[in-house]
Amino acid sequence: MTTVEKVSVALSPELLEMVKDAVGSGRYGSVSEVIREALREWRLRQPLREAEVERLRKAWAEGLESGPFADFDIEDIKRKARSRLIDTSKK
Repeated sequence: MTTVEKVSVALSPELLEMVKDAVGSGRYGSVSEVIREALREWRLRQPLREAEVERLRKAWAEGLESGPFADFDIEDIKRKARSRLIDTSKK
């Protein structure tokens, strides 16, 4: 037998209204059913989102490496900018 633990969830008025409408329409038997289905859907989408984030990170890195700023060292640029900022604040 599965153990069930009760938890309290805070929802915005808009989300609460959506949940109540789903139960009121008869699509779901209870608020718990709505939340459980939402969590199951979230669990299924997580690997897809993670894969998309990784794809975008890779594309970003490839773009930086191939673009006009590929030869720039961002840390060096930051150091020089900080040095200039300190020099101008001493004047």
